[in-house]
Amino acid sequence: QVQLVESGGGLVQAGGSLRLSCAASGRTISSYAMGWFRRLPGKEREFVAAISRSGSTTHYADSVKGRFTISRDNAKNTVYLQMNSLKPGDTAVYYCAADKSYMGGSGPGEYDYWGQGTQVTVSS
Repeated sequence: QVQLVESGGGLVQAGGSLRLSCAASGRTISSYAMGWFRRLPGKEREFVAAISRSGSTTHYADSVKGRFTISRDNAKNTVYLQMNSLKPGDTAVYYCAADKSYMGGSGPGEYDYWGQGTQVTVSS
């Protein structure tokens, strides 16, 4: 099993940046594709970004493309989400997730392990 713990959330003004981290324990994340999802207030969990096991392939939701960057450091067993040009509409709880396949998809049901989430609030 993999345990995932997110950190780095907080309050930021519109236009600002945050970097989220997801630290894994229990097993090495090099065996998993990794993804970031978010739950906006009153809405279902939605896909943000995913990265392949090796880190060579990434894909993003259209809403964050060009502003967010997912990366991973398998040696540190950590995945990151760099978020730039933040908007109030990015306010959400952000979750990282691990998928046993090589490249994670955009559906929450494809992922096997989840963190507890970290709150990101963007003020206008």
